[in-house]
Amino acid sequence: MPTVPESTKSSLAQKLTARAHTAWPKLAAVNVRHRGQFAYVDGELTDGESIKLMRLRYGGSASIWGFALYLASSDKYEDTILPTGSFAGTPEDSLDCACGLYLATPDI
Repeated sequence: MPTVPESTKSSLAQKLTARAHTAWPKLAAVNVRHRGQFAYVDGELTDGESIKLMRLRYGGSASIWGFALYLASSDKYEDTILPTGSFAGTPEDSLDCACGLYLATPDI
């Protein structure tokens, strides 16, 4: 199980925040917390509500992460295939997939 370097943690938060600001106006902020090889991503909506979005799995690359969508019905994260056809992708692709399901379409 690879450990996520501090520089990668910081870069992940920056990438997700930048993507949220350019594509997801309903998100006021993106909050990332780390536990082991996982990054848990929540969105803070403009009305102040916080929602769980996804879990990313670090596999040794800052560019490609495993993707799991948060399912409110079971209160669990489920490995999910991205629109690219893969279980792993860029943080931005993962955010777009999760937000596309929970927040409608992006403004890009």
